[in-house]
Amino acid sequence: MLDKITELSHEYGTPEYIQGGGGNTSAKNEETLWVKPSGTTLAELTEDMFVAMDRQKLGKLFETEMPVESSAREAAVMDLMMAAMYPYSSGRPSVEAPLHDTLDATFVVHTHPQLVNGMTCAKNGFEVCKRLFPEALWVEYVDPGYTLCSVIRGRIKDYVASKGHQPEMVIIENHGIFVASHTAGGIRKIYKTVMNGLRKEYKKEKVSPHLEVGVPPSATLKEEITKVLQKVMGKEAEGVCASGAFKVASGPLTPDHVVFMKSYPLIGDPTAKVLTAFKAQYGYFPKVISVKDGVFTVGPNEKNAELTMRFAKDGALVEQLANGLAGVKYMSEQARGFIENWEVEVYRQKVAMGKT
Repeated sequence: MLDKITELSHEYGTPEYIQGGGGNTSAKNEETLWVKPSGTTLAELTEDMFVAMDRQKLGKLFETEMPVESSAREAAVMDLMMAAMYPYSSGRPSVEAPLHDTLDATFVVHTHPQLVNGMTCAKNGFEVCKRLFPEALWVEYVDPGYTLCSVIRGRIKDYVASKGHQPEMVIIENHGIFVASHTAGGIRKIYKTVMNGLRKEYKKEKVSPHLEVGVPPSATLKEEITKVLQKVMGKEAEGVCASGAFKVASGPLTPDHVVFMKSYPLIGDPTAKVLTAFKAQYGYFPKVISVKDGVFTVGPNEKNAELTMRFAKDGALVEQLANGLAGVKYMSEQARGFIENWEVEVYRQKVAMGKT
């Protein structure tokens, strides 16, 4: 079983399905849930890295009265999740472990494909989903973690009451997709159905599933912009990555995009005055800067800047696809604020940067 979920993790740990440490996978029997550790990439997973959890103890999560205040609630949830880990296990379980446990299927693979999120981030995403995948469970955007798990548990209960079985697909607005099956072959079959169905839909709507990127900016331009960014932003811009021009996403699309590239880009020349005004408006310096002849991303080191560029291109394609349907639907201010301040995501980004 662990061999199969490791293989599936590698198969769906490619840029077509996730970026960085996004997504998570799991396998289970009656007593134990093995889930991907937080922050680790699917492509890097080995059998011994999965976090083993006692399902009986994990189930107590939803029998416990939780604090109303979000930070206190999430801290309590994490304490209960850590207590459900077997002593021999290490790492920190994915925050979505309870959701994996809720799905009865042996294998669960959760990813954030651009093709899927072009739909989940579209204004008519629900209508497209119901038409293409009528058996899928569509869930409106909910803050990740305990709140999302609680909502989906209720929705799954309603689904079972209506159809007599659990859904094989749970598609979440502005987030991604969970695919569940008792066999590895079932996971592959469902993903093939979803991806092929969406490719046909975008083709019908005459929207390209590929992002056009211009020629790389000149060395002179990169040097000029890097000098300004590092002078104003200091350690936040020690790493700078440059790309040819492309139309960057204009707002918060999914939790992963908010975590790694913040909610809003800077579009225009990054002068000291403009950068300072941007921070005054949003509370942070931009991670993504789009100028006429290129796109620049920054981070505390080169690795982080390069990862941010991957998310910038991913987000650009998601927005392109969503606009090809009925227009893009961004996350609300409340939703993006929760992600920007969520301890779980701060931890995940530290892992991705190799700081923990």
